[in-house]
Amino acid sequence: MAKKESVSTTWIGNMAFETQVNGHKIIIDAESAFGGEDRGPRPKLLMLSALGGCTAMDIVAILKKMRVDIEGLNVIVEGDLTEEHPKHFFKMHIIYEFRGKNLQVDKLQKAIDLSSEKYCGVSASYRKAMELTSEIRILE
Repeated sequence: MAKKESVSTTWIGNMAFETQVNGHKIIIDAESAFGGEDRGPRPKLLMLSALGGCTAMDIVAILKKMRVDIEGLNVIVEGDLTEEHPKHFFKMHIIYEFRGKNLQVDKLQKAIDLSSEKYCGVSASYRKAMELTSEIRILE
């Protein structure tokens, strides 16, 4: 039987909601132009964060197994929205910024490919709905 996950999202006033995720509380809200008080992130932007977090965790774990020593990793996810309603992402671009010395691009790319093609469930879901692209930047 497939594993089922769930979160609970409760209205806390105006356009703000508190969502419970694995015992952690996250406030989501709209900006003031849409009746909110900007008390938390917008739901669509959390989609970008979900992809960034999922692939970043994979990359760190894979590189550790490959014995590739990085000093830092920053993952930037950019999303392109449609202009018509319902506005949704039709493309996401992932920028992997690695910090370290003598990093081998082929090993970094292999870790990214494994995350994208095999391990990251967020990436697998999003790839069915939109174009996903990526690039590597090495910061020494």
